[in-house]
Amino acid sequence: MLRSWRVKLKLLLATVTLAVLLSWLYLFVGSLEYGRFLLLPPCLGEQPRRDVEREALASRVRRVEEENQQLRLQLSQVQVEGSDGSPQWGASAEDGDPPGGERSNRTACPKQRTVHKCELLHVAIVCAGHNASRDVVTLVKSILFHRKNPLHFHFITDSVAHQILQTLFQSWMVPSVHVSFYNADDLKAGTSPRLCPPEVSWIPNKHYSGIYGLMKLTLTKALPSNLSKVIVLDTDITFATDIAELWAVFGKFSDKQVIGLVENQSDWYLGNLWKNHKPWPALGRGFNTGVILLLLDRLRRLGWEQMWRLTAERELMSMLSTSLADQDIFNAVIKQDPALVYRLPCFWNVQLSDHTRSEQCYTEVSDLKVIHWNSPKKLRVKNKHVEFFRNLYLTFLEYDGNLLRRELFGCASLPSPPSDQLQQALEELDEDDPCYDFRRQHLTQHRIHLFFLQYEFLALPNPTDVTLVAQLSMDRLQMLEAICKHWAGPISLALYMSDAEAQQFLRYAQASEVLSARRNVAYHIVYKEGQFYPINLLRNVALANTQTPYVFLTDIDFLPMYGLYDYLRNSIQQLELPQRKAALIVPAFETLHYRLTFPKSKAELLSMLDMGSLYTFRYHVWPKGHAPTDYAKWRTATMPYRVAWQPDFEPYVVVRRDCPKYDQRFVGFGWNKVSHIMELDAQEYELLVLPNAFMIHMPHAPSFDISKFRLSAGYRGCLQTLREEFHQDLSRRYGAAALKYLTAERSL
Repeated sequence: MLRSWRVKLKLLLATVTLAVLLSWLYLFVGSLEYGRFLLLPPCLGEQPRRDVEREALASRVRRVEEENQQLRLQLSQVQVEGSDGSPQWGASAEDGDPPGGERSNRTACPKQRTVHKCELLHVAIVCAGHNASRDVVTLVKSILFHRKNPLHFHFITDSVAHQILQTLFQSWMVPSVHVSFYNADDLKAGTSPRLCPPEVSWIPNKHYSGIYGLMKLTLTKALPSNLSKVIVLDTDITFATDIAELWAVFGKFSDKQVIGLVENQSDWYLGNLWKNHKPWPALGRGFNTGVILLLLDRLRRLGWEQMWRLTAERELMSMLSTSLADQDIFNAVIKQDPALVYRLPCFWNVQLSDHTRSEQCYTEVSDLKVIHWNSPKKLRVKNKHVEFFRNLYLTFLEYDGNLLRRELFGCASLPSPPSDQLQQALEELDEDDPCYDFRRQHLTQHRIHLFFLQYEFLALPNPTDVTLVAQLSMDRLQMLEAICKHWAGPISLALYMSDAEAQQFLRYAQASEVLSARRNVAYHIVYKEGQFYPINLLRNVALANTQTPYVFLTDIDFLPMYGLYDYLRNSIQQLELPQRKAALIVPAFETLHYRLTFPKSKAELLSMLDMGSLYTFRYHVWPKGHAPTDYAKWRTATMPYRVAWQPDFEPYVVVRRDCPKYDQRFVGFGWNKVSHIMELDAQEYELLVLPNAFMIHMPHAPSFDISKFRLSAGYRGCLQTLREEFHQDLSRRYGAAALKYLTAERSL
């Protein structure tokens, strides 16, 4: 018995000794920089450090813990062996994990404000032009991928970006995402120069961002007065974490701090980068404005607008212009009053420009929060880990945006009439309907990115101008260069692609000398979703975004004759089309040869037709589609002639831009053009064949949809059902005038 108590006493003394040692280690480590504890995870918002000394201490603590666990195990075994009824004190507070020490450790961390699950986060972005509108989508994807909160994006845009982004977000329909737009033109020069001074247009700026690079200075005035705080981002940002973590940093601001910024990671503001290099004044290395936290209410109370204006006016007297746009002015203000700024940890803005100190911001992937491609070289920037960063960026660049339409469960979303109507229509569908897939495809909401590439065509006042309208998918991309060589006028194209394919197309277009030289070709991306090719949706997208009074409705696999653009404009004028309702028919032919010496005139075409190297379009498989054109009469015609509508007639026509839209219930193959020509006839359009115009269909592999049509009786049956429903709708819209279509259909 005495021996047993001696063992217990030794174990007790060992435990007390270890407790003292651990306490000493905690105190010692607590005196280290940042006051962090080795046995607890770092407090939220503190930057991790992994220096050698701390690693050594951590290793010692782990060894002591292991020894302590072994001693506790031995002690518990001795207690179990004891049978004298003595108290079981060895299992004391250790087994219950005493809260005292834990609480004392936690109170040492500074209080961290948490973001409520459903708190609305506000993000402001300046975006102007086609390229920035394309770049900002990748930023938005990276935010949506990680986010767990409702978001409100505030876009300061020019008219181009406004049209692109408004259409994109309306068609994207991401739950719990709100979007507001603000006119950058008003902020550039003021709403009324006589009554209101210009906002930023008076500031000379050498930065490649131009005048839009100064817009962030005006946010206290541009954004709603009841908005108290906002995260401001450049378009060349990629998020690698939940943006709510950055929003939580607002809770760390002192009473005087109003702006959160990361220190600039280049030597720009230190000066002497080259002879006569003289940067704007800055505090130390200065701050980068790619990521900004703004407390708008405090800034307004401080008179921010007057503050930055006075600073800019004073510095411009010697500097003459800004080199880094708004960043120079922000830094000059902070230099004057350093108490305004809260220093964000540098992982909130890892700046990937040449010769920066960005590598000091991270040691592991988990350290990365925000990546900033702030060099004009963008993805070609010099950095030791650029391949990793590039792959992260490309992941979001090609990520399927449809997957980001995620609900935020537990958060009430504001009512959205379009979304609610779509949901109701989907719920009303009968899943047992044999044609359910067709009806579901018709209701599918496709994301649409208008003007994906630079587009500078301005509609001329000429009332006879005409735009070529077509649609295509990735497998018809090779037709683009040939069409651009044949048609000099404006072109509007809808491209059905995935996110990854859209980037392949972008690289293809930028590498093509023919396509890159054209600025009057509008490319509108309709992102893939569903199992059918939404051909009439694509046509409507391309049609709706034309700017000329007239449109030439064609398909991508046809090459128009050389000079057709000028010929159509002359014909529109000669036939006085502005004063009449007419559709001009361009006769269609085809070749079975992949290489063709394209005819330069009608005479050459007739000669090739006689020799058998050309044929009237689809004469051998679908003669009804173009027979009403009356090719025999066309051979000798010198003047336009009128033809009557006949069942299944589907010519390619030139009409006014405000013509009826294509019926979008027809997806895939079959009746997509036939229904449109039928409605033109129902609206009493004259059908006029042009005597000296032609187009030639180039051969290609059959589409997937035509294969389904040929192989599936169910597909053909559903198409027949859709045709009958279209006839019924036509009768409701046009009354007795539409009866002839139903009669003609029944007589077939």
